[in-house]
Amino acid sequence: MKRLRFVLEVHRATHRIGLFLEAVEPPLGLSQGEAHLLAYLLEAGDTSLSELHAAFAHKRSTLTSYMDRLEAKRLVKREARPEDRRSFQVLLTGAGRALATRVHRRLEVLEAAVLERLGDEDVEGLTTGLEALAEVDHVARPERKSKPKVKQ
Repeated sequence: MKRLRFVLEVHRATHRIGLFLEAVEPPLGLSQGEAHLLAYLLEAGDTSLSELHAAFAHKRSTLTSYMDRLEAKRLVKREARPEDRRSFQVLLTGAGRALATRVHRRLEVLEAAVLERLGDEDVEGLTTGLEALAEVDHVARPERKSKPKVKQ
């Protein structure tokens, strides 16, 4: 068995980010996924669902579930895109922008603490590695076995 060099650390770091967000007072009232979506929308501005799917690589059903919950909390709105009424644009509401700003500021604190420990080369290497990880999701993906046909 070959020892994993970074994947377990990425998983652990992701978990730590979630714990860091959970420690906010007053509580955010968001899941980690919802918090990341709000922070992304704050930086990116109004964004299509397709763009969010590409940015986060969630299953479409997972992204829809996040959007449903954020919309129920009145943090985002989905509007039909004028150029293509079959697709939707996601917009932060006023309350969503305020909460997204809280999330973003919290993540800024975490990132600043980490950046204090890293040099520019370390940051470049880390960024390159994380981008590579995000781009290889299709490599070595096991093929799904088709379900056996039932004889009637």
